[in-house]
Amino acid sequence: MKHITDFTIVRREQLGQHYFALTLRHPGTLPSIAAGQFVEVEVMGTREVMLRRPISIHDVNPAENTLTLLIQVVGKGTRQLATLQEGDTLNLIYPLGHGFSVEGRNPLLVGGGAGIAPLLYLAKCYKAKGVETTILLGGRTKELIPVREAFEPYGKLLISTEDGSLGEKGMVTQHSLFSAAYDHICTCGPTPMMKAVGRYAVEKGVDCEVSLENMMACGIGACLCCVTDTDEGHKCVCKEGPVFDALKLKKWMGIE
Repeated sequence: MKHITDFTIVRREQLGQHYFALTLRHPGTLPSIAAGQFVEVEVMGTREVMLRRPISIHDVNPAENTLTLLIQVVGKGTRQLATLQEGDTLNLIYPLGHGFSVEGRNPLLVGGGAGIAPLLYLAKCYKAKGVETTILLGGRTKELIPVREAFEPYGKLLISTEDGSLGEKGMVTQHSLFSAAYDHICTCGPTPMMKAVGRYAVEKGVDCEVSLENMMACGIGACLCCVTDTDEGHKCVCKEGPVFDALKLKKWMGIE
């Protein structure tokens, strides 16, 4: 069930030059939210932004009736959202899309850039099931891997940076522990990274879920701007995703 609600910003945290986090309190009782779902955020205060912006749900705290959004500043919409302060109101349509299945007893979570956002709540969901995860986060530099310390209570944290400024040097798929015997892989991040992770999983016969990051203007499958070509035909990422089984994305990954 989808909701439209005005949330109050109870915490704003600047995370370096490129990211910030907003913790938002629901005025009543927060509905059930699955890891991997997202919200559509109304951008107020500017005539230059007409459409809502899709943002992954970074964390959920049912006891406090709050959810947290990790936002990368990339354009007019997110720059406007970056001006918001504690006490301001933010209107959300939520929870949208299909999330991760939270399956496997030895899962690997792979995130890159802003794609790390949905993996924190996913790691917490695994922890709640008594499952320890391995979490592999990557970026060009350490400055582009925010909130990495937040993952430490929920699994084994590994870091890979292209410039070697933190963790192992190279792409996440080049990490020395990437090819360990995991039984389930979840990934979100830049498209080339997700395709590489997905191809690896398919080749090794490992269950894998991929969270696509197509532009999603409406969030309900009406505008069709987020359609992607899957092995089962064209699918709206916002409605039938954003999380897909990698086996249904072989065409997208370039696997014949």
